[in-house]
Amino acid sequence: MPSSSRRDFLRLTGAAGGGLAAFGGLPPFVAHAAPERPAHADIVPEAEATTLWYRQPADESHIIQEALPVGNGRMGALVGCDPADDFLYVTDGSFWTGGRNDTPTSDGQLPYGADDFGSFGLLAKLRVTLPGHTAQEISGYRRSLDLSNGVVSATYQHRGARFRREIYASHPDDVIVIRLTGGGSHTGAISLEGTHGEIASADGRRLSFAATLKNGLRYAAAVTAVSSTGTIRAEDGKLSFSGCRELLIAVCAGTDYAPDADKDFRDPSLVPLTVARAKTAAAAKVSGAALLATHVADYRRLYDRFSIDLGRSSTVQRSLDSWSRIAVRHTDASTPDPELEAAYVQYGRYLTITGSRDWLPMNLQGLWIHNNTPDWYADYHTDINVQMNYWLADPAGLGDNAEALARYCRSQLPVWTDVTRRLFNSPDNRFRNSSGNVAGWAIAFSTNIYGGSGWAWHPSGNAWLCATLWRHYEYSQDRAYLETIYPVLKGAAEFWKARLITTEVTDADGSSHEVLVDDTSWSPEHGPDGKGNTYAQELAWELFREFAVAARTLRRDEDLAAELESMRARLYLPRVSPKTGWLEEWMSPDNLGETTHRHLSPLIGFFPGDRISVDTSPRELVDGVRALLTARGMDSFGWACAWRSLCWSRLKDAEKAYQLYLTVLRPSMNNGNGTSANWFDMYSQGSYTIFQIDANLGGPAAALEMILYSRPGVLELLPALPKAWAAQGSVTGIGARGGFTVDFSWRDGRATTVTVRSVGGTETELRAGKVRRKISLKPGTSVKINL
Repeated sequence: MPSSSRRDFLRLTGAAGGGLAAFGGLPPFVAHAAPERPAHADIVPEAEATTLWYRQPADESHIIQEALPVGNGRMGALVGCDPADDFLYVTDGSFWTGGRNDTPTSDGQLPYGADDFGSFGLLAKLRVTLPGHTAQEISGYRRSLDLSNGVVSATYQHRGARFRREIYASHPDDVIVIRLTGGGSHTGAISLEGTHGEIASADGRRLSFAATLKNGLRYAAAVTAVSSTGTIRAEDGKLSFSGCRELLIAVCAGTDYAPDADKDFRDPSLVPLTVARAKTAAAAKVSGAALLATHVADYRRLYDRFSIDLGRSSTVQRSLDSWSRIAVRHTDASTPDPELEAAYVQYGRYLTITGSRDWLPMNLQGLWIHNNTPDWYADYHTDINVQMNYWLADPAGLGDNAEALARYCRSQLPVWTDVTRRLFNSPDNRFRNSSGNVAGWAIAFSTNIYGGSGWAWHPSGNAWLCATLWRHYEYSQDRAYLETIYPVLKGAAEFWKARLITTEVTDADGSSHEVLVDDTSWSPEHGPDGKGNTYAQELAWELFREFAVAARTLRRDEDLAAELESMRARLYLPRVSPKTGWLEEWMSPDNLGETTHRHLSPLIGFFPGDRISVDTSPRELVDGVRALLTARGMDSFGWACAWRSLCWSRLKDAEKAYQLYLTVLRPSMNNGNGTSANWFDMYSQGSYTIFQIDANLGGPAAALEMILYSRPGVLELLPALPKAWAAQGSVTGIGARGGFTVDFSWRDGRATTVTVRSVGGTETELRAGKVRRKISLKPGTSVKINL
């Protein structure tokens, strides 16, 4: 839009100054100037693109397993690609019921229901029908998700003409685009409806609706269609089109949510219907080619930062559609399919790019949902799931996308702090601080987007969120980012300073001494409540370390940092049980929980932490880690297998790590755990399965951990390279902690050449087999080494 139109739009919507995001500025669902348009679409050719493809449309009755996802970080959709009756199930990441949820239950915990805690939900459904394009009347159908360009498409033949439709969610234009092209004309209809009984009204070439949830959240959706040929008109609550050789459909949906606790997470100046209509109208003024070029340029700016080559697959493997290929890889376990296994990494990157930009972070289902009754309300689970959602981003060249989690934590912090001060030390809360002191902030096992927590209090959850935020700092060395997360770190550290209590322990030689331990808590999600659980002790140790570094770097809170460092030195740290030989999960030599439990909570100091490592820890401690990991088993839910794979990689057991990676990739059959046709990870609930995005991101993170193990001061190449990938391969743009990115190639299991680039780091040690080489770089420089 020209500047005058933008000013008018801002005036009409009242959006000029409202909706401050956590770091300043405006949230994305507001008016903005038209993006710059590339001169042409720089599209990766089909023969070179990494693609998921299928021989039939998605079955709507199995939408979550078969439909393909598109998204721009704020808005998402599941797409069916049926030529005769296509569907899009449209979401906005802020479409949530519930609220602050600060009325505790009788046991001092927090409610956990769709109305009080709230739930993520589906905002709208869109249909595009072409009655003459049924399965019986078309041929040569192919549906695909092009990961290299970020586009879903379907092609087919109808009455001698070739037809194509492409669907994507544009971040620059903030719309979902559906473009129908081909050698013939299109005649059909478009309909739009809400999921809470809303009926769209028709106006010229536009359909739209607006409504308000019970919690006061206002929302709207709009769709506009244009064509340079044929006719488009509103009739019977639909948009009818006929004789259109090319049809462009623009869809936008959103809410008045604002990441601002001071405004109760609303932007009263934002009118969702006005914004949605304006965004679709603006997109409709741009050619389909220009919209595509803009989207692809934006998407590839992120996607092309990283590449991975694990070897060549066979011609037969390449000829299989993506669901058959998953099934064949599972049934023929002895035959690797390296291109498939690399594509799964790129699929995780696609979900990160499309699901996490400058809006809210990814929840249990990212942006992709098919109803308003998701299991666990598609919440933010803080004892592994939301953390795992961001294990992939930095190693895979997508550190910018990880910052959505930091923005979320900053925006929620005022409410988390207030609720903690008022409710955490309630005498009914069995997890309260027995000292009577409370400070900083805490959360429950589940959180929503309104500062609300639900289910049981989770005292260690704040420290694990901080560790995840800190992880991005380790990769980026971005001081401005550290400034942003510092209040989050400090509040959590103050909570733990108030929480720790003193107890006496007896050493192996019979002597005793005092240590600091966590107060009563739960080791997720099994066993008894207890003091000094390994999970909590490791997280407190790591939090105090992070805060000390942050305070020193920013030259703040010197006294507090010194006090916490002193406390860290007094923390009780886990031992190996003389009874089981495992690293203890509780302050007991006994196994007090489920041996094969899905969670690896006591191993958090091994992965994602580094306090325990094969290189630096006593052998007895490492053996205790291995013994516990062995006892947990080699099968579980997808996210649990991904975590196991990462731990086996840290133990440098390449084949076990690889086996678990393949377990994540196994096909989900008969409501079992595994990968569905659209490659979503399915979580078995016995009689049905649900989609959880965590394994789709944790699994690829495990693959990258086998290729590069980075920790402060060390970059280790090929620490756990499986035989299936050993012949030859390469990776470019892989992120490394300490502030580096790395490109390297290998042959016959040995690295051959490596380039290390600094993105803020200065000193590290490169390890490759027996090679040890100190590297010193200035930010922005690189070094290439032949090995």
